[in-house]
Amino acid sequence: MGYRSVARKSVIIAGFLGALANPPAGLAAQSADEPSPDQEVAGDASIMIDARVVGDADRTRFVADLSNSVDIGIFTLADPYRLVLDLPQVKFALPDGIGETGRGVISAFRYGRISPGKSRIVLDVTGPVDVDKSFVLPPANDQPARLVIDVVPTTREAFLATNRQYRDEQSAEAVERRNRSLVPPRSNEENDKLTIVIDPGHGGIDSGATGKTGALEKDITLEFAKLLGGKLEETGSYAVRYTREDDRFVALGERVGIARSLDADLFVSVHANSFSQPSVRGTVIYTVSDAASDKMAAEIAASENQSDILAGIDIDENDSDGVMDILIDLTRRETRNFGVVFARNLVKELSSATKMFKIPHQQAGFRVLEAPDVPSAMVELGYLSNIDDEKQLLSAEWREKTAESIVRAIAGYFDKKVVHKAER
Repeated sequence: MGYRSVARKSVIIAGFLGALANPPAGLAAQSADEPSPDQEVAGDASIMIDARVVGDADRTRFVADLSNSVDIGIFTLADPYRLVLDLPQVKFALPDGIGETGRGVISAFRYGRISPGKSRIVLDVTGPVDVDKSFVLPPANDQPARLVIDVVPTTREAFLATNRQYRDEQSAEAVERRNRSLVPPRSNEENDKLTIVIDPGHGGIDSGATGKTGALEKDITLEFAKLLGGKLEETGSYAVRYTREDDRFVALGERVGIARSLDADLFVSVHANSFSQPSVRGTVIYTVSDAASDKMAAEIAASENQSDILAGIDIDENDSDGVMDILIDLTRRETRNFGVVFARNLVKELSSATKMFKIPHQQAGFRVLEAPDVPSAMVELGYLSNIDDEKQLLSAEWREKTAESIVRAIAGYFDKKVVHKAER
């Protein structure tokens, strides 16, 4: 990977205005080879072994201990206020529960893989801040390498100026990212098959819900998605694609974009629920609607829609408004109706395989289901906040039975819809 350090490295500050104090004397630059997007983490990649927040509301310091020095990029995001640290891909070996609370102007932090060869730490801050010092010390005298970020309060005006510069610098890249497909197109052989995009919820820096025994939603959804996809391919009727096939973060808009770029016939998003009352359990099927079925459905949608914010993704409100403008036309209404048909099939088939929530089909404003021309539904397999549901989610036998039920529901949906590739 080219990240083994033999001298002190400078810190690359990307898209961040404001005061940047000089690093400690003697901190010299050393280049690092850019990793290939498909390259796995090499054995000499840096390992993050600890992280902590110290200081007070006047000056707060974030410190991370690593096995090797790394280069970092820093930028800010507003509403909510966040400070984002991008690093080459590192191995995180941090204690459980770390980052859930903070101190001073840093209220919490989270970490994980954001894309191939790239990791990210997101610091939630209580208000507008500025970076006063930022440096990396190499390992020395049996001490680990140390990443240090000092932040101080600033004005909202100064913070937004920083954020605007980052938006300007990233705008061209963002357009390119939105316009390109993240998955390979259908082959000639697959053109005669119905295309199904399976969306394993969360991933990378966004772990989703956590079970009573520590099971992570992002792992459960990925494993189940691959099982479901394999069973669909075995029928010979479908071309299956995934929004992610490993532990990486994919933005909500990019998930929708993948389905649209493939002209998908169906989009199935796989999640695992969580709720404040541990007695609540059962599988729930969600379809998109401007009005939520009830308060609980609205809360679930709001939680799922936070994925981009949690991962340090800038949400462009103008883009969101544009999507909503598209979604008011006839195509949107027809697509949503097809989604409801599919959801009813899912409820029918899954009811014989697993315990369903008391109201098994619900609707809310899920961003990931908002493709105006791709029928979509979200399968919340169960509640990780419920110990019995968590046991089921971790059971290979239960997953097999549940995946087979979804395959039957998909087949029944297309039988009702009477859609063939020749009619597309």
